Amino acid sequence: MKREKGAETLSLSQRIRADIEEKIMSGAWRPGDRIPVEHELAAQYGCARMTVTRATEALAEAGLIVRRKRAGSFVARPRMESAVLGIPDIPATIAERGKAYGLRLLSARRRVAAAGAEEDRFGGSGDVLEIDCLHLADGIPFAFEHRLISLAVVPAAAEADFSRTPPGTWLLAHVPWTEAEHRIGARAADAHAAELLNIAKGAPCLMLERRTWRGDAHVTWVRQLFAADAFDLVARFTPKGDAAG
Repeated sequence: MKREKGAETLSLSQRIRADIEEKIMSGAWRPGDRIPVEHELAAQYGCARMTVTRATEALAEAGLIVRRKRAGSFVARPRMESAVLGIPDIPATIAERGKAYGLRLLSARRRVAAAGAEEDRFGGSGDVLEIDCLHLADGIPFAFEHRLISLAVVPAAAEADFSRTPPGTWLLAHVPWTEAEHRIGARAADAHAAELLNIAKGAPCLMLERRTWRGDAHVTWVRQLFAADAFDLVARFTPKGDAAG
């Protein structure tokens, strides 16, 4: 197996962890997939089972796998900070409304993460890919998106064609995330957003900001702006315990 420079410094348990993490990161192993049992991995790597155990324990602590007694280990499913709001896929949302989805890539550039409120969580992770795009429904502006993707965590994003596939859809298909955070608010359209969304400057917009992580690694941050009458968020849920109201 080809190793990157410096991989020879890894211990065997670290190498096993890195190999499993690579399969999860690439999407070869998807959320819910069972990974090989420890004695199979021990035979594959020619090591003691305890070496494999150390690797799987580290992966479980990072939130990438779930270990179940007598059942084995499985790729972890996403965990939401709010249990009632999932990550919306804009093309699917538009299709559900019976409209044709369109995408306009405005810009995409690689740069170093800057110091600032929205980027400091990428600190120490190197370059980010900065993307601006416009989502269309039947050719009419639906949402303006500004996104940052960590290229240290998702190097394949540098080669992805985001003029054909929207970045959110690509990430959902290729990058298993373990945690997400939503922030929903209202914002008046500035001149740039108003021009792109074909609305009046100062018109109300729904603003959706989201961050996702894979273990401790920050995958992406995105801000999406929708004209106030173009989009809504609906969640259905049941009460927990004795909660009411």
